[in-house]
Amino acid sequence: AGPSRDPAPPSTGWARSALLPVRGAQDPGRGGSMGGRPSSPLNKQQQQCLRGQVDAQLRNFLPCYRGQLAASVLRQVSQELGPQEPAGCQLLRSKKLPRVREHRGPLTQLRGHPPRWQPVFCVLRGDGRLEWFSHEEEYESGARPLGSTVLTGYALLTSQREYLRLLHALCPGSSEDHAQEDPDSLLEVPVSSPLFLQHPFRQHLCFSATTREAQRAWRLALQGGIRLRGTVLQRSQAPAARAFLDAVRLYRQHRGHFGDDDVTLGSDAEVLAAVLMRELLPALRAQTPPSLRGAGRARAWAWTELLDAVHTVVLARVSAGLRAFQPEKDELLASLERTIRPDVDHTLQLRAGLAGRLRTDVQGLLESCLRQEVDAQLPRVTRTLLSTVEAAIEALRTLLAQGMDRLCRHLRQNPSGARLRREVYSFAEMPWDPERMHTCYREAERARGRLGQLVAPFGFLGMQGLVFGAQDLAQQLMADAVATFLQLADQCLTTALDCDQAAQQLEKVRGRVLKKFKSDSSSGQRKFIQGWVSCIFLPFVLSQLEQSCKKELPEFEGDVLAVGSQALTIEGIYEDVIRGVLLQRINRELRKALGASDTSCTLAGCSEAPWEEEEEETDPQRERGACPTQPGSGAEVQPLCPLLPSGTFRS
Repeated sequence: AGPSRDPAPPSTGWARSALLPVRGAQDPGRGGSMGGRPSSPLNKQQQQCLRGQVDAQLRNFLPCYRGQLAASVLRQVSQELGPQEPAGCQLLRSKKLPRVREHRGPLTQLRGHPPRWQPVFCVLRGDGRLEWFSHEEEYESGARPLGSTVLTGYALLTSQREYLRLLHALCPGSSEDHAQEDPDSLLEVPVSSPLFLQHPFRQHLCFSATTREAQRAWRLALQGGIRLRGTVLQRSQAPAARAFLDAVRLYRQHRGHFGDDDVTLGSDAEVLAAVLMRELLPALRAQTPPSLRGAGRARAWAWTELLDAVHTVVLARVSAGLRAFQPEKDELLASLERTIRPDVDHTLQLRAGLAGRLRTDVQGLLESCLRQEVDAQLPRVTRTLLSTVEAAIEALRTLLAQGMDRLCRHLRQNPSGARLRREVYSFAEMPWDPERMHTCYREAERARGRLGQLVAPFGFLGMQGLVFGAQDLAQQLMADAVATFLQLADQCLTTALDCDQAAQQLEKVRGRVLKKFKSDSSSGQRKFIQGWVSCIFLPFVLSQLEQSCKKELPEFEGDVLAVGSQALTIEGIYEDVIRGVLLQRINRELRKALGASDTSCTLAGCSEAPWEEEEEETDPQRERGACPTQPGSGAEVQPLCPLLPSGTFRS
């Protein structure tokens, strides 16, 4: 069940007879509305053509996915049965799932035909879905929204000038038409507090806040929703999620796309839809814009309406295809578990032998490539990424310490049960508070330009995913630290203590939590840097060796087939060999950057095959006590003192 070897991309069979003319997309005064779901500008023939494109993509992709599911199960089983090292995490793992703090309020939206700014009431849900209603009363009564969208893949702009430049770039051939635009044309009136949500394949959403303060609050909330929706697969530890991401990477490599980029942000269906949209886009751009009537921004807007219609059909078909594959996937995972686990030791021994022989054959070419192409830039990239993560973690530590100090002060100065309980709830919600976490997230954003310039020559275009990953790391560390502080506080505070004594105990807990935080943040940043530096350089190295080293692989094909395991493919072993040698260099640079005296976290575990690394261990304490998700929930504990109700320090 190896990956598809068909090197040709699915045909973008958009014959002019099928593509043109497009209904409703020629004139923004007809068809859809900005912000609402328009009638499709595609006719039935065009929609059927798109469905055929998706079906062809799935036929090419699913064999690759099946192969990676087998490899992922082998990886998981080998980690479970391998030697277990002492738990590396000191903080309790927060049981709260990542979410967005719900945000709602009045905005104005550019919608209708012709487009006009109209008042709406917007709601950002905890799962990252944005909805808008005509009035707040409609939201309160549970009425259906005027429109809604999940925030996956959007970029948020707060500059009208920047957004207009983007619109002009969408239809570059229409720049001469700007002078012909109606004085009352699209976005002609300046907007004081805009919020433009732009998507490469979906219709844009244009909102405006009433004040700068409201704009800032919405900006932070929407950015959190975009990140939450974008990193759903990256955050998952499930074998199927890892297998899917690996399959997408291999699928694209077979079509010549070796550099990592942000196409893998989103759910599985959203990712596959984005991959196909990338393949369709050149034909769409070549054939469609000349047919769009209107001038300047109106034509660009009509183009986004057409893209939205195409994306809607593609996403629906991909979703249906993956749902149809779900029963087979579940059965395959269960079957792989039954067949791989009993024979895992023998399989790994055979794999190690094949990897050793293959490494001997490619070592010379690989070392030459690394010396000539990678070694000069690897130290700069590693140190830049390290400084970025260190800055974010230092901001995180400061915020955490301030939050714990605030609770200690309130306990000493104002031990009112109701007041302190509100402070505890506020502290517990800190990881999900976009305003308070903004200083930490901003540090991850600051290195985007400099790091992007360093890695662009290697074909890495995934800076948005990298920034999101750093922000996710910060949020998870904060959530774990908060859960640990509240759990330890509930364990040590009893009715026998007066408030001064209780505050002293709380300060001791503070010190313990900061020590645990230091340990976990150190190991977390190492794992983060190892993973992302590998993502930057591995595809580049594979592309450089594509012609020279891959000719060595066929002679090993028979040996791999003789093993008789679905989980082993010669291509997979080859990539693991390349990744292992590259990780040795990454670890060496990390040691240099961190200093020879810093040996608290070994890096040797990923020097050979990265998928044999130990997953993050579970602290025994975590098995004994889950962090409740709501204030006052969970097992009962003794109250802090007679003034405070039981369970005050539960989140």
